[in-house]
Amino acid sequence: MVINLSFWNREILKIAIIEAFLKLSPRYQIRNPVIFTVFISSILTTGLFIQALLGKGETSAGFILSIAIWLWFTVIFANFAEAIAEGRGKAQALALRKSRREILAKKIFQVNRNAKVTLVPSANLKIDDIVLVEAGDFIPSDGEVVEGIASVNESAITGESAPVIRESGSDRNTVTGGTQVISDWLIVRITANPGNTFLDHMIALVEGAKRQKTPNELALTILLAALTIVFLLVCSTLLPFSYYSSHATNQGTVVAITVLIALFVCLAPTTIGGLLSAIGIAGMDRMVQANVIALSGRAVEAAGDVDILLLDKTGTITLGNRQATEFFPAEGVSIEKLADAAQLASLADETPEGRSIVILAKEKYGLRGRDIKELGATFIPFTAQTRMSGANLPGRQIRKGAEQSIDEYIKQMGGTMPVSIRKIVENIARQGGTPLVVAEESKVLGVIHLKDIVKGGIRERFSDLRQMGISTIMVTGDNPLTAAAIAAEAGVDDFLANAKPEDKLKLIRRLQNEGHLVAMTGDGTNDAPALAQADVAVAMNTGTQAAKEAGNLVDLDSNPTKLVEIVEIGKQLLMTRGSITTFSIANDVAKYFAIIPAAFASTYPALNQLNVMHLATPQSAILSAVIFNALIIIFLIPLALRGIVYRRVSAIKLLRNNVLLYGLGGLIIPFVGIKLIDIILGLL
Repeated sequence: MVINLSFWNREILKIAIIEAFLKLSPRYQIRNPVIFTVFISSILTTGLFIQALLGKGETSAGFILSIAIWLWFTVIFANFAEAIAEGRGKAQALALRKSRREILAKKIFQVNRNAKVTLVPSANLKIDDIVLVEAGDFIPSDGEVVEGIASVNESAITGESAPVIRESGSDRNTVTGGTQVISDWLIVRITANPGNTFLDHMIALVEGAKRQKTPNELALTILLAALTIVFLLVCSTLLPFSYYSSHATNQGTVVAITVLIALFVCLAPTTIGGLLSAIGIAGMDRMVQANVIALSGRAVEAAGDVDILLLDKTGTITLGNRQATEFFPAEGVSIEKLADAAQLASLADETPEGRSIVILAKEKYGLRGRDIKELGATFIPFTAQTRMSGANLPGRQIRKGAEQSIDEYIKQMGGTMPVSIRKIVENIARQGGTPLVVAEESKVLGVIHLKDIVKGGIRERFSDLRQMGISTIMVTGDNPLTAAAIAAEAGVDDFLANAKPEDKLKLIRRLQNEGHLVAMTGDGTNDAPALAQADVAVAMNTGTQAAKEAGNLVDLDSNPTKLVEIVEIGKQLLMTRGSITTFSIANDVAKYFAIIPAAFASTYPALNQLNVMHLATPQSAILSAVIFNALIIIFLIPLALRGIVYRRVSAIKLLRNNVLLYGLGGLIIPFVGIKLIDIILGLL
């Protein structure tokens, strides 16, 4: 779902310009207190201009008109910044809408591939309907695979070109509407009503206009509003002060209302006020670019402060299903004979573990597929009671299963479990694996090593998280031995074994009470309570519906280490907002030196000493400051949307760099900018 949108995309620009003017409605402007005061100031100066045209103006009509025009531009530029941020989200939403298809679904009324098919429009499907999807078909709606295994192309949703396996009875049983089956077939139970699919949610969420303000953003908005009120009160008191001073000293003139309005607009935090919403929208937009859907703006912010990450083991740290990795033959038994028996016992085993045994025997020992009918075999399915499965062939009885179950079986057949086999079983269990013993009649042939496969590259990513100051804790229902082995291989900092859903929840609450900000990634229904409690909850797209609904971020790539990018985006959002706020406050200093002498030097000549920029005239000084105040919003839009580049350095160094670059830059740039504008105005 990655959509490359260049910053100055022509279509987005065109729409943003129109939106910038449409947003001039008072009902819209009042949502942003800072810009609303500029909006009111623009109306007042426009009124003063009309008054000056009628011959009753406080100063020249041309000067008032110039101030009014640039105040209107300030409001329009602020609207434009927000509109262009929203436009990028809307463009992504439009691309997603185009990917949505009207599909004729093959509805069936029983879980059977050969059941009678009724073709119905996908829009008519409801929760719990059952559909058949075959090779070449598009999956009509979100659902869960109840039978079958197939390769699915999910590039329309995730942007990944490589197909993925979706199958029943595993953690990879969730499918998304609009994706395409490219091999085999699936029977899918629909889990979403029309208009409420995952794609519908994505479309709504990537549209920046629907984004709610986060708590930190609301707090900053309140702070900016408070500063605006303070400057409004200060500038309001300057009119009576000027009136009194000019009459008391018998020199100078009373400061014009237009000048006071210009002073107020320049001193109010208009820069950050105009860009605040765009910064927030852009943060969520960057999440989308990373293939992460943010269900909450708060989660994006909180990600920047996370210091502990909890990860579910199965499907998150490991691939999700145990895989056969090695055969250990008993004394006097060839490994080829063990592999042959293990494969025969697993031919009808449709579990991922059973299929992995067949594949291991085929790839490592050249045992190709066999015709089940020709074998004349009767297959014994696995049950929770017997804890073993197998096959009865002419003259052969093969069983595979847990050590205790096979031990009881061979005792009934008159055999005994060799001591060497028990030692192999113990070694596999100590390494965190699952041993399956294979026997033929009363003789034990050997042991199959089933192992949780740790996802590639995950150890390096956990190291990256550690460098960012984030500790990792693996939570699993496995026993401590297995958990310790997987934790060591994956490189996590700590683990919680024998973890039930309530244990995960209790751990998160304890960490939060200790002052930590906790993130969790998970994909199972049993992860849902903990995901709901975590400050940042990253649900895997391959996970269950319950997990996705409990999370506040959904990773379309289902990569548990995606938290590295998520944290960087969160930090980038906080840094961008802080940097532009620092710059906005710092550049007020230059405006003091521009407007204060221009406004009051005629009454108090000593104030001319503050005209360090040697601006040409009082009117030119005031107009230069107002123009700079408007233009700086435009120049900062790329920074607001792209964000500050995050580098993995200490918080102290980060703060120092921020203050030096944006604090010092905020002091120097306005002096240079205002002086250049003054020179240009003089030439004009």
